[in-house]
Amino acid sequence: MFTKQARALTIPHWEGSFTHPFVKGLQEGTLGEKEFRYYLLQDRYYLEHFSQIHLLIAEKIEDEEVKEMLILGAKHLAEGEIAIRDGFFKELNITEEEIETTPVAPTAYNYVSHMYRQLSDGTLNSAVAGLLPCAWLYQEIGTELIKTGSPNSLYQRWIETYSGEESASEVAHQCNVLNRLFEKADEVEQKQMIQAFVISSRMEYLFWEMAYTLQTWPEGDLDATSKY
Repeated sequence: MFTKQARALTIPHWEGSFTHPFVKGLQEGTLGEKEFRYYLLQDRYYLEHFSQIHLLIAEKIEDEEVKEMLILGAKHLAEGEIAIRDGFFKELNITEEEIETTPVAPTAYNYVSHMYRQLSDGTLNSAVAGLLPCAWLYQEIGTELIKTGSPNSLYQRWIETYSGEESASEVAHQCNVLNRLFEKADEVEQKQMIQAFVISSRMEYLFWEMAYTLQTWPEGDLDATSKY
């Protein structure tokens, strides 16, 4: 079974996400607003492309169940991004100017690039597999954190976003679809599907780290002079 095999390979990063200081800070209400703000700005870039990738795969894939799932997923992502902008962005006074002038962090860029790469170097099934960790991990985190909630009303709303029954139902459907695709794939494609899932899971962990450390690109040697 795809989901069982793939999850078994991601324990340090998947289970590690629950104990990462960023996630613990959300739960305890101690996460700094600066870090949460940076997370939202980078997540905006991620969600925009995540939605586009859903549609790109849907355009190419012939399996009608998968196509419908991806189109619906893109729709929900677009609605979610609008809700985040209307809610969190407004409350934190995140302006369009700030969005445009905040550079995309290395991890956000690399995560998105990894998923696009499945469309060129992988297969459509591995591309679908690379999408699953995002929804699945967030749903599990939301379900776990809602048990105690957060004393910070802003972080509590974030937790509630991913802890509902609708989210759990959608993830269960995605898992079932991936298990079906995996069973029909040959050994080579099965390995590609698992690798895509594992890398996405690692990137999910790195996304928390990126926000917690306010990750930026290295500046290099600013005193270097051109040799040309």
